[in-house]
Amino acid sequence: MPKEIEFQFKSPNESPGYLLGQVTMLWQRKLKAILDRLDLTQTQFVLLAALGWLLKKSNAVTQVDIANQSNTDRMMVSKVLRTLEKKKFISRQEHLTDTRAKVIKLTSEGTEVLQKALTVVENTDTEFFSVLGHDLPSFNQSMSNLIEQKKEEQKD
Repeated sequence: MPKEIEFQFKSPNESPGYLLGQVTMLWQRKLKAILDRLDLTQTQFVLLAALGWLLKKSNAVTQVDIANQSNTDRMMVSKVLRTLEKKKFISRQEHLTDTRAKVIKLTSEGTEVLQKALTVVENTDTEFFSVLGHDLPSFNQSMSNLIEQKKEEQKD
């Protein structure tokens, strides 16, 4: 007879990783349903949103900037940006000082689809996380702290 499997947690609901995975899957399903209507994947939306944020501060946003802002793999960012360029949501232009880099810009179509996506995603987030009520700011702060700490650990 096989040995009984031992778990550290007494139940799945005591495992933060399990719970995070479950919440993430439920949230991603909701986002997929609304982003499909805009011909965007969640990753495409994340990169467009990162670009949108970065463009508020600089007119010379690069692929590396987008990867850093979104905490996403640089090679994957490159592939997704090519897809967004084919969809005519972004354009790439030569960088003025770095010949290896391209400046990424939103096109008018990209600006329009990003604004629509932001509206539906933010409304979906508000509805999805509304069950947390007054605990939402604390939940957001805990997630922000965890992200910053883990990003710092990865640098070491």
